[in-house]
Amino acid sequence: MRKLATIRKIDAVNPIDGADAIEVCTIGGWKVVTKKSEFVPGDLCIYLEIDSWIPNAIAPFLSKGHAPREFNGVKGERLRTAKMRGQISQGLVLPISVLADNPDSAWGNPADYLNEDFDVSEILNIQKWEPHISPQLAGKVMGLFPSFIPKTDQERIQNLSREMIGYKNYYWEVTEKLDGASMTVYVNNEKSGVCSRNYDLDPNASNSFWEVAIRERLMEKIRSTGRNLALQGELIGPGVQKNRYKRLSPEFWLFDVYDIDRSRYLLPLERLHFAMDAAINHVPTISSSVVISGNIEEMLREAEGKSRLCAGVEREGLVYKSFTSDESFKVISNKFLLKEE
Repeated sequence: MRKLATIRKIDAVNPIDGADAIEVCTIGGWKVVTKKSEFVPGDLCIYLEIDSWIPNAIAPFLSKGHAPREFNGVKGERLRTAKMRGQISQGLVLPISVLADNPDSAWGNPADYLNEDFDVSEILNIQKWEPHISPQLAGKVMGLFPSFIPKTDQERIQNLSREMIGYKNYYWEVTEKLDGASMTVYVNNEKSGVCSRNYDLDPNASNSFWEVAIRERLMEKIRSTGRNLALQGELIGPGVQKNRYKRLSPEFWLFDVYDIDRSRYLLPLERLHFAMDAAINHVPTISSSVVISGNIEEMLREAEGKSRLCAGVEREGLVYKSFTSDESFKVISNKFLLKEE
């Protein structure tokens, strides 16, 4: 499960040109604007990642004097990418004292848990914000996402500053990250289904997920292999993320194939051959085999660019997958994020 709120160390604190009241803290690969003199290098803090839903009780200032919004029954705000005095800020840094002050905490003495990378998301009731999906698109829920298939959510590069040292020795496939709705189609012996990010959906051709699966014959294509597989990709088109790619009808674009029997993802070349043989749309490949620099700031700049699916549309970012192992991560374009906000 993604760690949205973790105990981290402040790596550096730097001034912002022309700003007297704020400065920028570095936490791993993240840059976050904070009040001046609030933190010093070496301080332990709570770092909350962008797209976290933050309860109002923890950070009421995020509502800026307005009534807080509500998501999944929790009043609060979504953390977004922002730019202040020319400095990009991603996330929120809170003092460790928030743990002791949290009225819902049953920890006892928080000092016993002050270890770097310790996940405090559940303790602070931090959720991952998800965009609203219309009832027509989402359909009727039949059950939770199947436990025998991993959910799709690569780690962001900003959380992998230590791993980058080793990753420079790998060869990577680079694909475009599409801005759609996560979709999974699976066949597991007699059981089969179509899923959104979190749910197994009731079969209904009027639902966009099932409509695409039926029209593109995705289950038939899995069965023709004689294997138990899960196809994972992005659903794009009308009703999805404002139809960024200007599609006339919903489409499925594959980015992963999970072998259920072997409990592993197909490696890039295996996946590409499968997609070609089955005539399934595959997310655009930017590069088939590269060695990365490992420089996070440089790779964030490289993530910026135009989508290969629609002229003039800013791409969301890039996804890197190792050619020889299951290592993967994503690099989201800051230009895309700021444009969206």
